Amino acid sequence: MSEFLYNRILIKLSGEILLRDNTSGETPLDRFVNEVKELQDLSVEVAIVIGAGNVIRGLHAEEQGIDRYTADYIGMIATLINALFLKDILTKNGVKASVMSSLEVKDVCPSFSKEGALRVMGGGKILILAGGTGNPYFTTDTAAALRAIEINAEILLKATKVDGVYTSDPVTDPEAKKFNQLTYEEVIKRNLKVMDLTAISLCRENHLPIVVCNMDKPGNIKKILKGERVGTLIKG
Repeated sequence: MSEFLYNRILIKLSGEILLRDNTSGETPLDRFVNEVKELQDLSVEVAIVIGAGNVIRGLHAEEQGIDRYTADYIGMIATLINALFLKDILTKNGVKASVMSSLEVKDVCPSFSKEGALRVMGGGKILILAGGTGNPYFTTDTAAALRAIEINAEILLKATKVDGVYTSDPVTDPEAKKFNQLTYEEVIKRNLKVMDLTAISLCRENHLPIVVCNMDKPGNIKKILKGERVGTLIKG
């Protein structure tokens, strides 16, 4: 019997994790790769939806005068670049991984399908999902919720720079208070900027729990899978 409460997970990862700083020590990406390698060794099925925050954000690009439709497609293509980069890093560290895309790029990687995704994960590989939903006007948070539901993931982990959901931005507000647990309705009513409304609604309708946590702390993922309290849990 598995030691974990959850054995098939989806991690929503910011593209910013791929940014390298100037330090010579271990980076957030290094720590993430080590965690994923351990999960693979423990036979946990892992899918990753990676964003493109290190390259472009659709809403920010729109503010700069780029058409939102165009900006979103640029973002989706950027997630594919990030996914291929992440796959290469994982592979070089002994982690078996595959990329699937919502955008058709048959000479680069296969298009997403539920059956194909389950085969990849069932075969012991980490599945990296690129291209968002394949449609403009949807965020990678929505893509993560949608794909998690499609592959029957048992939990969605939202990787952030802080250790959960707060009443306000804890970086700028010293009075911000952390929530240990929230319902989907509370997230919506309080207008908490955890994930966009479509993503939260999808998770609510399909009873998919979300944990918002700091992925830069080693061991956090394993603790969550064991049912330990880490970050902020969002459920019905």
